[in-house]
Amino acid sequence: MTIRTGLLGGSFNPAHGGHRRVSLFAMDALGLDEIWWLVSPGNPLKPKTGMAPLAVRMQSAIEQAKRVPIKVTAIEREMQTRYTVDTLKKITQRYPKRNFTWLMGSDNLAQFHRWRRWRDIARTMPIAVIARPGYDADAVASPAMAWLRRYQTSAAQFRHGTIRSAPALVTLRFDPDSRSATAIRQADPNWASRLSANSLRDQVTHRIVSTNEAITAA
Repeated sequence: MTIRTGLLGGSFNPAHGGHRRVSLFAMDALGLDEIWWLVSPGNPLKPKTGMAPLAVRMQSAIEQAKRVPIKVTAIEREMQTRYTVDTLKKITQRYPKRNFTWLMGSDNLAQFHRWRRWRDIARTMPIAVIARPGYDADAVASPAMAWLRRYQTSAAQFRHGTIRSAPALVTLRFDPDSRSATAIRQADPNWASRLSANSLRDQVTHRIVSTNEAITAA
């Protein structure tokens, strides 16, 4: 049986209830079986300053993903991929019996044209864009949207399995969630120091991720 799997990438610095809420919403809207949170070793478009160690960010994600069909993984570290386009290509090759969907917020769609080989990302798997307050106008006007608009489809069509190839773009809207990792760090600069220092196991690859690992580029 084919497993319909959503992929949500990010720094998760830290993970919070907003990540969980939007993931469960997307899972229901798209008829997904589960979602993988791809915790990035480091985002080329984000500064490294203030970035907690990979294992700490993974621990925060694991705590947020308890008791729901969400798996937390640092698979990019194992694959040694720097860019999303390479990560997604390798994931689809490694897990051919899964149907993957790339999930991202409208803030990412607004800058999607800056991502390396973004059209190849769109050709690799369907994309579901989740509205985020304050970014919708920029997303609609973005160069990427100008190209992707011709591939738009409805969540109902996607859910019922009528979309079998990429490119395909689904736009999802739900009640805004004001929570953000930036606001959490500002309100609680020492959040990372309170998480467990123990090594943990990747929930997809089952490999150990040590808290002593240095932050590397993703």
